[in-house]
Parts: sequence; C-alpha cells; structure tokens
Amino acid sequence: MSLNLRQIEVFRATMLTGSISGAAKMLQVSSPAVSRLISSTEQRLGLTFFKRIKGRLYPTPEAKRLFQEVDTVYQGVERVNEVAEDLAGNRVGHLRIGCNPSLGQLMLPHAVKRFYERLPEVRIILHTLLPSVLVQAVLTQQVELGVAFVQETHPNLQLRPLCENRLVAALPRHHPLAARPSLRLQDFQDQPFIGYGSDSPIGRLLRKLLADEGMTLRAKVEVQQVHVACAFVHDGLGISIIDELSAMSPIWPNLVTRPLVPACAAPISIIHGAFSPPSRLAQEFMTTLAEMYAS
Repeated sequence: MSLNLRQIEVFRATMLTGSISGAAKMLQVSSPAVSRLISSTEQRLGLTFFKRIKGRLYPTPEAKRLFQEVDTVYQGVERVNEVAEDLAGNRVGHLRIGCNPSLGQLMLPHAVKRFYERLPEVRIILHTLLPSVLVQAVLTQQVELGVAFVQETHPNLQLRPLCENRLVAALPRHHPLAARPSLRLQDFQDQPFIGYGSDSPIGRLLRKLLADEGMTLRAKVEVQQVHVACAFVHDGLGISIIDELSAMSPIWPNLVTRPLVPACAAPISIIHGAFSPPSRLAQEFMTTLAEMYAS
C-alpha cells in the first residue's frame, strides 16, 4: 500500500501544475504515462486524487492533505541537495531564515548586508512568512532562525528578545491629525480606519489595547499584514496603527507617523529551536542582529 518515489514525484507535479499535461511537461514524460501512473496509484491506495470537471482537474481533500506531507518531504530533499552542493563546491554553507513580510523590506536586508561583511561566501535563503507559518517552519526545521513579532510560541522553541518596536499612528502626510505631536486611540474615532484581521498578531494586540480603553474601532478596510496597511494609508484611504520598524521603509513618502499615548510595543524576537544549539552561521547572524539593536 506504500507509495514509491516515482508515484510521489508524479503526484506532486500534477498538484503543482494542476493538469496532466503540465505534470508531463515538468517531468519531461508523456501525458498518457502520467495519467496511467496517477490512475494506478489511486487504485492501489483506494483513494481518488482528482475530480475532472469541465475538462479541468480539481484535487480532492485527500489529495490536498497528502500534498502537505509530500511537499515537506521535497523541501527536505532540497535542503540535502543544497548541503551536498555546498560541500562539493567547498563553500562555507547556507543559512535559512524566516521573517515577517514587513521585516523583509528593511530590517533583514540591512542585517544580511552587515552579516556579509564578516562572511561574504555564505548563501542566505530568506522565507517571508506569516507569524503562525513561521513558527511552524522553525519547529519543522524548514528554517533555522525566525525573526518576527509573535505573541504565542511553542515549548520546543526559544525566543530571544531583539528590539522593542513601538506601535505608532500612521497617517497620510496632509491629514489633519498629522499636525498633532502624538495621538491617543480616542483620536481614531470617526476616522476611516485601516484595521487588521483577527488572525494577525498586530490585530490581536490592537484588540487588547482597545478593550483596555473600553473602545471599538470599525475598520473601513481590513488587511492581514502591516506593509499592506502602509500602502492603504500612503494612498490616503485612511489611518492605521503600525509598528515603527515598518514605518522606516523609504517606499512610503506620503506616510507620516506619530507616537501613541500611552506607549505600546510589538517586540521583535529571534526564534530558534530550544533543544538543539544553533549552527555557527545562525549564531553569527544572531550576533549581527543583536549588534544592530544594541543600546
């Protein structure tokens, strides 16, 4: 009843491309060969992977679940190949890092630049991930280090605080509230507000702040990521609350920030496995980040 490597390869290619012909092209084989192998695999397992509707393939829930495991295996194989290539090429090695999308715009490029001043031959592989996905990526060793604002972690992970990262009000440059030196949450009432979804860390933090003040804010637009909120504010669609690291990006010239009173922070931490020591490269990168934010 077990799958062999060829069956896994053909199944993955079909899932990725969404068609028999696409999988055949990806694997450089004929379409009938792919179709026969998919059909025989389904019969062998007693499962149906795909439904054909109006000439298109749609994966079944069973196929989607299996694909999650198959893709994890392939990522592991890719990492083995990368290590082999590094050894064959006598290279120093590579380091996989995960970060929030907004941190990938400014913070991580600066850190990598400084890191390369010490170790220019290292290959950095950066994954920009949502916090919940990033935590899982560190747990499953898809990345060795995570750099993110997370409120909940896992007992098998260790968090090393990196910087405070205060929350600030974000406004279009010519907004009337921009004339004030600081803002309170009450100032956001009756303003078009760019808010956050309930599954985002900053959204959960914002809801706690509002609850502490006995307030609610109805979002005109709801987003999932801070840099998307910045884009909406920059185009004059409303005001928002963002973190100061995201506000430092030079790509928002029409966005200004003001301190929030009382002050609140979304601290950034380095995340790594709790029970296995970080590699030498990971330790060097953590040192680089710590030096960037040393008081």
